[in-house]
Amino acid sequence: MTSDFKRNSLRGLIIIIFLLVSFAAFRSKQYQIISLLLVLLACLPIYYRYEKKQMNIKELVLIAVLIAVAVSGRFLFYMIPAVTPMTAIIIISGICLGPEVGFLVGSLSAITSNMLFGQGPWTPFQMLSWGLIGCLAGLPWICKVLGKSYWFLILYGIFAGFFFSFFMDVWTVYSIDRFFSWQRYAALFVTALPHTLSYCFSNAFFSCVLFRIVQKKLQRILIKYEIKS
Repeated sequence: MTSDFKRNSLRGLIIIIFLLVSFAAFRSKQYQIISLLLVLLACLPIYYRYEKKQMNIKELVLIAVLIAVAVSGRFLFYMIPAVTPMTAIIIISGICLGPEVGFLVGSLSAITSNMLFGQGPWTPFQMLSWGLIGCLAGLPWICKVLGKSYWFLILYGIFAGFFFSFFMDVWTVYSIDRFFSWQRYAALFVTALPHTLSYCFSNAFFSCVLFRIVQKKLQRILIKYEIKS
């Protein structure tokens, strides 16, 4: 990965975070526009790689398939609260294909699946949180550790559950009367704890069950179609 590509990815992430903070701070109701901007910014690193001939159409198709699988996982388990393999697919995408692909799969899975479950002001927060979960899993020093032991996958799944809940609880507190309160956040965190723990368990379970299976399939595809991860 070139230094220019790293810098562009970092700049894009900083802009995304700035947009999200602005969205909350200025009480913007234009969540559709914010979501679209997040989609475009999430795609910029991939477009950059494509223009620099560091990826081909085969990799784009693979990313699209991973997004479709993640969305399907959320849809198939929607009847069971806080249980979904979508986060596990996002984590595995980051581990196997790198942080920028992990972020893209996470953020686009959020907005795509919300076409079924409903778009709203919460969508940008979901996009950023799921995107960062995939991005962090793909960082070199993290993905090497996650690939060594199921215990690390379990710990990361638990972390991902609390991380996602942290972002969404921030949004929930803001959505009540448009200002942040630590007391209200603490009360909300305690109230939502059973739901959060269920989500953590779901992430850990599906990550362990799916990791080796998906990893082998992805490695075979990468070799067969000469895709550089």
